[in-house]
Amino acid sequence: MNHSNRASIAALLAEEVDRRSVLRYELDLGDTAFPVVVGAGVWDQLETLIPSSWSRVVIVTQAAIPGSFEVPFDACWVVLPSGESAKRPRVAEGLAERLVRLGADRQTGLIAVGGGVVTDLVGFVASTYMRGIEYLNVPTTLLGMVDAAIGGKTAVNLIGGKNLFGTFWQPKGLLCDLALLETLPKREWLSGAGELAKYSFLTSDPFAELKLVDQIVKAQRLKESYVAGDEREAGRRSLLNYGHTLGHGIEGAYLGRGMEGSVSHGEAVAVGLVFAARLAERLGRIDQARVDQHHRVLASYGLDFRLPGELTVDEVLGYMRADKKNRGGMSFVLDGSNGLELVHHIDEALIRQVLDEYPRRGGVGGRA
Repeated sequence: MNHSNRASIAALLAEEVDRRSVLRYELDLGDTAFPVVVGAGVWDQLETLIPSSWSRVVIVTQAAIPGSFEVPFDACWVVLPSGESAKRPRVAEGLAERLVRLGADRQTGLIAVGGGVVTDLVGFVASTYMRGIEYLNVPTTLLGMVDAAIGGKTAVNLIGGKNLFGTFWQPKGLLCDLALLETLPKREWLSGAGELAKYSFLTSDPFAELKLVDQIVKAQRLKESYVAGDEREAGRRSLLNYGHTLGHGIEGAYLGRGMEGSVSHGEAVAVGLVFAARLAERLGRIDQARVDQHHRVLASYGLDFRLPGELTVDEVLGYMRADKKNRGGMSFVLDGSNGLELVHHIDEALIRQVLDEYPRRGGVGGRA
């Protein structure tokens, strides 16, 4: 499913999504389960997900999120600052203070309407306000629908790196209105595509050949299978971080430069996927044919695998060292004959060498 030549995302949805089809199922993560609604134009079903125990509803979003949202129930709306810069501790504190002024108590429920910035931050505040209140996720981006709004990871960014200040806190429900994707900017589309590319390496099925709606649901189900029994990422769930070590390094490097938003999460993960494949090949875990397969999958989603030319190896490595998977040295999720595996204590000199040789955008360093 090559999206790079599509005239618009709206045309893609019109072709691939049956607007009369609504899927409702339960996402079972082992210790917790919650309802999921997926379909085009399902915003009006939001009220059916609200627990009866909620005495008050606060909906949190960002001004830049397109769409006109109306609800048939009483709710207070809170609008966060736009962009990735909203995913910071000071904004979380500001939202918590706003909840205090609103008189929010433990029967107050939050609804996050937005991309990963909103769902991550709202989940973080929900997990800490009065030591925990309930919330629902309504992702408005492809990335949110397939990854960010699922799994219970909540976090805000620190200057030292992405998602270093966070908790685990599961939502009480998830609503994915595919109609909201029609106005998605290209960069946000590519961000979700990067995570879909990752999921294609977590299954033996021809994932990238599925229709969009089927990819979304299958990604949710795949994440469910990895999170169940390992909510806090002590084992198998860590494999969902395939491509994320370098990906977070790239995002962190831009964050440290004060250039948040220069690359989307999925675009950075896409670079990390091919880098991890090349590193695995150098370690003798896979052959060149498997590396080439990584290139083909990314190309099918219109993703660029090259490292941004303005970033230096040293600054990217610096943020990679802060990765939460590291155990006394550099760790990567790597491909191999038995599938993906979290590998610890990888020689940093080899990582640097592969980075030095890695293709860069603009032809800076390596082979373009």
